[in-house]
Amino acid sequence: MSIKVGINGFGRIGRHILRIGLDRKDLEFVGINDISDSKTLAHLFKYDSIFGSYKGEVKSENGHILVNGKAIRVFSEKDPKNIPWEDVKADIVAEASGIFRTKEAASVHLGKTVKKVVITAPAKGEVDFTTVLGANQNSYDNEKHHIISNASCTTNCFAMIVKVLHEGFGITRGEMTTIHSYTNDQRILDAPHKDLRRARAAALSIIPTDTGAGKAIQIIFPELKGKLSAVAMRVPTADVSVVDFTCEVKKHTSPEEVNERFKQAASGELKGYLRYTDEELVSSDFIGDPHSAIFDSALTSVVDGNLVKVIGWYDNEYGYSSRVVDLLEFIGEKL
Repeated sequence: MSIKVGINGFGRIGRHILRIGLDRKDLEFVGINDISDSKTLAHLFKYDSIFGSYKGEVKSENGHILVNGKAIRVFSEKDPKNIPWEDVKADIVAEASGIFRTKEAASVHLGKTVKKVVITAPAKGEVDFTTVLGANQNSYDNEKHHIISNASCTTNCFAMIVKVLHEGFGITRGEMTTIHSYTNDQRILDAPHKDLRRARAAALSIIPTDTGAGKAIQIIFPELKGKLSAVAMRVPTADVSVVDFTCEVKKHTSPEEVNERFKQAASGELKGYLRYTDEELVSSDFIGDPHSAIFDSALTSVVDGNLVKVIGWYDNEYGYSSRVVDLLEFIGEKL
C-alpha cells in the first residue's frame, strides 16, 4: 500500500519533491498547501528556469493540480493547523514552507491521519530527530520520532565528507566553507533584510552569510561537537553549490589515500548518496545530480601529512530534494 504524502509549501524544494516523488511507486502525493492558487502552482511546476519543462501533462482544475491525469488537492491555508489533511488521508507531511521549523509549529500537522512530519530544513530548536541519510538514519525510532528534520542541503553534503574522513583518519578539528548558489532568501535588488549582506543584490556580489550546517553537523556527529565550524559565501549562480573542507586528522595520510577512501565509500556503503569523480567539471555539470555529495578527487590536497583539504559538489535543490523523498520512503516503510 502506498504512503500518502502532503506537501506544505510548494516552492523550490516542494516542487522538486513532487517531481522526484512521482516516480516512486510507494509514494502517493495527495495534497499541497500553499498561499498561491492552483493555476500558478501548476505553471511553476510545469516550467522551471533551471531544470526545464516537466515532461508529463500538467494542468489545474477545480482546486487541484493534475499531473498525467492524477489529481492532487490544493489548499491555501496560511495557518497550517487549518489544513484539512484528513480530507486527503495524508500519512506524512513534508513541511517545505521554510517557516514552520520548530517542533511546536510543525506538530500542528499531526493528528487524525498524519503520523509524521518531515521538515525540509534545519530545525529551529530541538525536534524529535535530525537525520542525514547515509550517516545516522539507523538511530531513527518510529515509536519516538514524529517530527523529523532532514537537516540542510549543505549538511547532507558535508556529512558525507565528514563521515569518510572521520572514520578513515580521525578528524580533530576543521573549518568548512560552502560556496553556495543564491536562494529565495536573498534579494534580487538591494532591499531590506534582517541579514544586511543578504539585503544586497544576489546576482551582483559574493555575499558572506551564516549556514546552519556548522551546528547541524554536530548533531549528526556529536563526538565532534566544538571541533567543526562553517561559513557560507553566496555567489551569483542559480543552482549547485560546493563544500570546501579543511581539517586536521590524527592519521598521517596522502591525497592518494584520501581519494581511495572516498572512491570505496562511493561504490560501497554510501552508494547513492556519495558520487566520486576524477573529471575536471564545473558547477553546471552537476545540475540535476541526485547525490548528496559529489567528491572532486582532482582537488584533494594534503599538507604535512595531516592537514587535509577536500571538495564536494552538490545540487542544493535536486540532490537535497532527492534525500527528502528517500526519507519519506524510509519513514513510510516503518509506519
